Amino acid sequence: MSLTDREQGAASEPSTPPPAGGRRPGPTVADVVRAVTAGALPVRVTGYDGSAVGPADSGFTLSIRTERGLSYLLTAPGDLGMARAYVSGDLALDGVHPGDPYEAFRVLQDQLRLRLPSMSEGLALVRGLGWERLKPPPPPPQEAAPRWKRVMNGLRHSRTRDSSAISHHYDVSNAFYEKVLGPSMTYTCAVFRSPDDTLEQAQAAKYDLVAGKLALKPGMRLLDVGCGWGGMVRHAAREYGVQALGVTLSREQAQWAQAAIEREGLGELAEVRHMDYRDAPREHFDAVSSIGLTEHIGVRNYPAYFGALRDRLRPGGRLLNHCITRADNRAPHRSGAFIDRYVFPDGELAGPGRLIGEIHDVGLEVHHEENLRQHYALTLAGWCRNLVENWDFCVSEVGEGTARVWGLYMAGSRLAFERNEIQLHQVLATRNAPGGVSGYPLRPDWTP
Repeated sequence: MSLTDREQGAASEPSTPPPAGGRRPGPTVADVVRAVTAGALPVRVTGYDGSAVGPADSGFTLSIRTERGLSYLLTAPGDLGMARAYVSGDLALDGVHPGDPYEAFRVLQDQLRLRLPSMSEGLALVRGLGWERLKPPPPPPQEAAPRWKRVMNGLRHSRTRDSSAISHHYDVSNAFYEKVLGPSMTYTCAVFRSPDDTLEQAQAAKYDLVAGKLALKPGMRLLDVGCGWGGMVRHAAREYGVQALGVTLSREQAQWAQAAIEREGLGELAEVRHMDYRDAPREHFDAVSSIGLTEHIGVRNYPAYFGALRDRLRPGGRLLNHCITRADNRAPHRSGAFIDRYVFPDGELAGPGRLIGEIHDVGLEVHHEENLRQHYALTLAGWCRNLVENWDFCVSEVGEGTARVWGLYMAGSRLAFERNEIQLHQVLATRNAPGGVSGYPLRPDWTP
């Protein structure tokens, strides 16, 4: 069967016919789409050459606007090529807002079937399109360097390379984050009592849950590693009278957080420092919270990481680790190409069993864990709503390409959490005193 006559199903329209009385000079965009998909398309696909394929009434249209966009798709098949074309504006997705393309993603994941073209089909495409089409165009400026090039910033998860990776994601624009995250400036999973809770209510509930698990009381000392914009630090100081220290590798986060602490009159109780967690004070804290940092430190570094947190706890002190995980312990640790290049360079996730095992193996005792993956899906939906509502401001602040990255990333992550492809686990542990004395009660002293 040729590239131009394969059946697409009754719901699809054929590509634009060749000029009357002559042959088409080469494969069209629609021909390329046919070659790499199987069965009927769930969306309309149009090309810069006027060709089209797929149902005209699908509600969603993918428009490949330029030759560069097609080259992105051909030279990096999969999510990386799609991301490059979309972020650069060479690929448009009509029918959804770029701040929340969730509905289109759901249709594509459910119904789009990809295939590898045969050798003869592939050669015919390349000859017709021209070999120059297989020369990768320069990637958009939002893309981080590939892993092999990052060695210029040090070995994976060295201090300098971790600092660079954190800066890539978090030092975008505090004003942008204020619009997307909302007043709490909290970039971690919230906890919803009801789907009708506001994002702010759910973020406050998350901080109360963490505080309850850690049994925070006035006068206690809390270390919050990877503290972001200081949400947990400020909440613990304001609501529980705790002496709270937060550390973050993002300079912009630290500056914003310290200004917020002063603005709220919490300077005598709370502090945020621009600091690697490995350099945090070694005094024994009553409690340590790690909310969203574990994803950045590398799975092979878990023993050193949890050991460092253990060493900062007094005997009887509690650790609360809150992080994204894989859904099982067999999945690969490294993230896909899009997440690695555009969102979390060098990010790694382990399964919940690996996480709990590593915490146990450094001498901490795990007392409780829970999976909050459904809550993260609701959190991401709220962030997408904020991005849509503040789209013009966000674009003016960081550029349309970066704003598109965020819509793409958050909508895709929401779908992954909903479908149990990734999870969010909170693990509560203690550093026991000699003789196995943990100080943990017979039944939890916090409200689930």
